[in-house]
Amino acid sequence: MHPALSPAVLAELRRPRPYPAVSILMPTHRREPDDAQDPVRLRNLLAEAKERVQADPDVSRADRIDVLGQLDRALAEVDLVHAEDGLAILAAPGEHQVWSLGRTAPARVVVSDTFLTRNLVAAHAAERPHWVVAIAADRVAVWGGTEERVAERTGNGFPLVRVNENPDPERQERIGDTPSTFRDEETKTFLRRAETELGKLLADDPRPLYVVGEAAALALLDAAGPIAREATAQIPHGGLAQADAETVRKVVAPAVRAHAEREAADALALLDRARGGKAYAAGLDEVWQAAGQGRVERLLVEENYRATVRDDGEHLVPDEAGRPGVREDIVDEVIERALDTGAKVAFVPDDTLADSGRIAAALRY
Repeated sequence: MHPALSPAVLAELRRPRPYPAVSILMPTHRREPDDAQDPVRLRNLLAEAKERVQADPDVSRADRIDVLGQLDRALAEVDLVHAEDGLAILAAPGEHQVWSLGRTAPARVVVSDTFLTRNLVAAHAAERPHWVVAIAADRVAVWGGTEERVAERTGNGFPLVRVNENPDPERQERIGDTPSTFRDEETKTFLRRAETELGKLLADDPRPLYVVGEAAALALLDAAGPIAREATAQIPHGGLAQADAETVRKVVAPAVRAHAEREAADALALLDRARGGKAYAAGLDEVWQAAGQGRVERLLVEENYRATVRDDGEHLVPDEAGRPGVREDIVDEVIERALDTGAKVAFVPDDTLADSGRIAAALRY
């Protein structure tokens, strides 16, 4: 499965595809006994997708054979043992992708000329992605993370490794587990290079940044430029530049939680001001209409809020799952609409918005 979503990846997934572009979405389960139903549901949805492709007169024989093969290869990549809350399988002529989601998705099969991405977009926002940079005198590692997992980023300049071909033992002293003076010009040059590469990374994929390293290394990176000084948090902790993923996640977890709490508090304060200024929408129907008009500035959603509705032409009306025309992922659709028009999205604990219909927005006008 693909390890992580990013704005660039989502933009690529949303471009038009040659017909047929098949999207299979389904909820998955992390624990017994609920996870026993996942393989059966997956097989049924895959069979439905294949039947629709085979029966479609607009699909050429070559594309039919290609896409059916892509679906089989995607199935071989699915890892239900380590399932999260949702699964997306995307297949089109010449390609297939499998995504594990930290947010549930309704079971469905869509055949179109684009992939169905709103569940992926909402999952990306809900996971609160961030960057971790671990600094040592001879190595700078970057980790892409969520609250539940991190993975080291390789490529695009990382990890940065400094090779000292003429070490001078007289000038070295040990700081934590990393041999370095953090004083010589070579080290300063190395960390200035790290500052430059971090700037490129954040320009391509802006996320909260957590900088981890010995106090001496953090001070030197501060001097190299503004990125470390303006990071979400600096965490004095040595030895992480070559650590395993779980160790890195545990070290930064308290800072990640604290940032999420501050972000939620700031969003709620903005919502209160919007309510006083009458630039406020509450409840699914109001927020859905405001998002469709591009008016949402900040969207707040309870973490586990889901709703099943139908559109009667003017409003969203509650309905039952499985009925023709119902929309089981309307909350994810609202999130995608808001993000598409430049809104920021914050997820808050359940019952935080109990008096606002579980979803609310501060509006631009």
